[in-house]
Amino acid sequence: MPIKVFPATESHNISFRQIHTADGGCIRYRKVCELDGEELSQEEIGRGYETATGTLVPVTDADLDAMPLPTAKAIEIVTFVPTESIDPIQIGASYYLSAEGVAAKPYELLRRALQRSSKVAVAKFAWHNRERLGLLRVLDDVIALHAMLWPDEIRSTDQVPVPDVSVSDEEVDAAVALAETLTGHDMSQMHDEYRAALEEVIAAKAGGERPPALEPAEPSSAQVVDLMAMLEKSVQDAKTIRGEPATVHPMPAKKKATAKKPAAKKTGSTPVDTKRTTAKKTAKKTPPKRSPPRSA
Repeated sequence: MPIKVFPATESHNISFRQIHTADGGCIRYRKVCELDGEELSQEEIGRGYETATGTLVPVTDADLDAMPLPTAKAIEIVTFVPTESIDPIQIGASYYLSAEGVAAKPYELLRRALQRSSKVAVAKFAWHNRERLGLLRVLDDVIALHAMLWPDEIRSTDQVPVPDVSVSDEEVDAAVALAETLTGHDMSQMHDEYRAALEEVIAAKAGGERPPALEPAEPSSAQVVDLMAMLEKSVQDAKTIRGEPATVHPMPAKKKATAKKPAAKKTGSTPVDTKRTTAKKTAKKTPPKRSPPRSA
């Protein structure tokens, strides 16, 4: 069925051009053939696949068009699955789908079925001369298509080393307290602070002004970080940002192992404060003084 695809996301990244620092001239890249040194136009450039031996195999548009691609003109739904069964690592770019004419009724049926079943649909579709895997779900009465990676495109986690460190139960409790404090944050209020600061710098320089002075970042320290203090400070900072009282319950501190005092040896090897010891013994042996009897 004919489907219209609209980008669901946009990038707000600030792009830079490469310039010659001496005179400010733009640096341009020219497409030059390595064999004859001739500069080529886009119409003269094709595509080729480089083999393991370095041989380039030309692949034309006609070769790609002749390939059998069942999903070239349709979105083929493979299965319906619960939303929580989809691993977010598979999800890529997102699009909104729209349908008109003969595709309007199938579109509406699929939208209603997804809403009533509370599930998402896994589908195949063609995109840029290749078959892709996608996820269909309803978002504000519109069907959204999320491009997905194929299962064999997900690398195993076996190659990632896991830190071999030990943490105490008190530290885990502190981390959970931080997670609970940050729960419920309104993500719609989040924004790119770095991009906003960079826009101020560009606007100032474009107007011939001096860029605003930014607060210097705190120097990194090579000292061992007190994890408990760091977690406690994070909880306090989070509550301050959200307008809540910054007072929190004190984080449980680690219990320090107290070494038992060694028993005093009978030999004279250990120095002893003889004056203090003699005073204690005298105080114990001397009976309290009695007041003299009054004369009649």
